[in-house]
Amino acid sequence: MSTLTCFKAYDVRGVLGAEINADICYRIGRAFAAQLNAKKVILGRDARETSSELADAIAQGLMDQGADVLDIGLSGTEEMYWATTQFEACGGIEVTASHNPINYNGLKMVKSGSRPLDPATELDAIRRGAEANEFANPESLGKRIDIAQQAKQAYVAKCLEFVETSALRPLKIVVNSGNGAAGPTFDHFADALAEKTDALTFVCKFHTPDSSFPNGIPNPILPENHAPTRDTVIAEGADLGIAFDGDFDRCFFFDETGAFIPGEYMVGLLADVFLDKTNGAAIVHDPRVIWNTQDIVSSKGGRAVQSKTGHAFIKQVMRDADAVYGGEMSAHHYFRDFAYCDSGMIPWLLVIELISRTGKPLSALVQERMAAYPSSGETNFKLSDPKASIAKILSQYEPLATHKDTTDGVSLTFDTWRFNLRSSNTEPVVRLNIEAKGDAQLVQEKLAEIKALIL
Repeated sequence: MSTLTCFKAYDVRGVLGAEINADICYRIGRAFAAQLNAKKVILGRDARETSSELADAIAQGLMDQGADVLDIGLSGTEEMYWATTQFEACGGIEVTASHNPINYNGLKMVKSGSRPLDPATELDAIRRGAEANEFANPESLGKRIDIAQQAKQAYVAKCLEFVETSALRPLKIVVNSGNGAAGPTFDHFADALAEKTDALTFVCKFHTPDSSFPNGIPNPILPENHAPTRDTVIAEGADLGIAFDGDFDRCFFFDETGAFIPGEYMVGLLADVFLDKTNGAAIVHDPRVIWNTQDIVSSKGGRAVQSKTGHAFIKQVMRDADAVYGGEMSAHHYFRDFAYCDSGMIPWLLVIELISRTGKPLSALVQERMAAYPSSGETNFKLSDPKASIAKILSQYEPLATHKDTTDGVSLTFDTWRFNLRSSNTEPVVRLNIEAKGDAQLVQEKLAEIKALIL
């Protein structure tokens, strides 16, 4: 029995050929159907070159285990999430490596109700089943059914429920799909919105899916990838820019000056939006950069609930707290009324409605919050001995801290600043985030201090 190294903390991801291939995906498909006793499973895929082949292998494994495959074709991960709920499937699988390098691919999986698989039990059982590769034959084989068109329509209609289109005023929006899966789906949104309002103008960039990713892997969080969206916003005189990652479950924002808005401030902004709509609601956030969000939630009479980083953890905490919204600084935004799942399309709809209602540009909506709680942005370190480096930092700072939190990695809080240091769930790196109260210079000083210790 071979060990499968493509199983990570809460999904499947690995190097093509070495860690993931069609045979492995076939076995995962069978193990998924067997573990969930699945009768019908949603299956989608992103725009990567190997995604069709891997999806075919998964479909065959599911069918050979007796499950019908409801195929939604080229799609974003959130389309798979919503289809799993909409069509009352036993589970859903999206073939995607999101923002990972071009030689990777992977799978995101959910069970009925679009709920995350428990990493320690259900996901591990699927891994063990795929490794053993011993399956009982079902009474009958499943079939593959194309539901792409109806699934897309249902998904777009659901997302548009989050925005009041009559409130929208004229806006020009730059849309960078990064040659990933977002472009064709975005066209459906544009068409649906055009039937309701003529207020919106879209300037689309890198819109056509292209598995060679001629403009680089779509990962807009990286500073080196900001220029195309930023420059187009400036050149077009646009009101804002949005950019998607490969499977578009993350949406990144640029204001009217072309400036990139860090994800932690978008979490605070969307928390504010939902607390205006739902008094006293619970808002879930990850533990990396928290002060801005906690302050907004407290001032609006809401309840801030902290969760470990990662979609499987955030979604469970949201269900436990009945939270209306949850957000991660990495630009994952989760919505109770979207089966507690993350969406990259709903956030920009909410933001354009907010801009329209307030008459304020995006920069004005976030600038005070960014000044009140400046942050460093996430700094990643590839380390030969991560545990030793983290221990060195903690030995230096822990005696001075007023509070220590181990929800995810280690967070140390001091009077006027705090930091979170954690190992990535999906990559061999250690991630550092620093924030302060109204002192951007202090953030930079502490970043330099910790860098000197960690490297």
